[in-house]
Amino acid sequence: MPTNIPILYSFRRCPYAMRARMTLLYASINLELREVLLKAKPEKMLAISAKGTVPVLELPDATVLDESYDIAHWALNASDPEQWWSADLAPAIDDLVARNDGQFKADLDQYKYWERFPAESQEQYRARGEQFLAELEVLLTRQPYLLAERITLADIALFPFIRQFAFVDKDWFDQSPYPKLRAWLEQLLISELFLSAMKKSPPWQDGDSPISL
Repeated sequence: MPTNIPILYSFRRCPYAMRARMTLLYASINLELREVLLKAKPEKMLAISAKGTVPVLELPDATVLDESYDIAHWALNASDPEQWWSADLAPAIDDLVARNDGQFKADLDQYKYWERFPAESQEQYRARGEQFLAELEVLLTRQPYLLAERITLADIALFPFIRQFAFVDKDWFDQSPYPKLRAWLEQLLISELFLSAMKKSPPWQDGDSPISL
């Protein structure tokens, strides 16, 4: 494998890393994948990104991108065959992603890890998150995907977080009043893109042979 290709530090189950991997795969970016153990983060990753969180993309010119949305934009700027990003949808995509990564992510964390937040019950935290689910349900009554008749970056950017919310209590989600959202989620869960992005890799150690995404 060439050495002058991007290096992606990732963690398979992290929703931000899923967002990055799916976009990079879609854009057919040739790169080296380094799976990270969060309890033993590689020194090379920490040296280029003091945040210590994944994903981190190191480009051949030493540029470092350590925000998943920035990585997605970089990938789509390189290749976007199905127009996941377009100028007319840009404000709406940015707005959905900002709200997902802000209030909804906070609600999701409190719902999933509710025992750490004893001020309210798990059901109360879930109800907060449901406000966003309800908005997405309305969007999906208008077209097959969140913002268009086709997949856009909004779908891929939000999908890992909706997946995580759904799997906190899958029995509840399967009976929830969001049929369009459930169908949207299921379609993405069985997509070749997601399945490819979720292939398992051993944790990377310095000196290992390169593994491609």
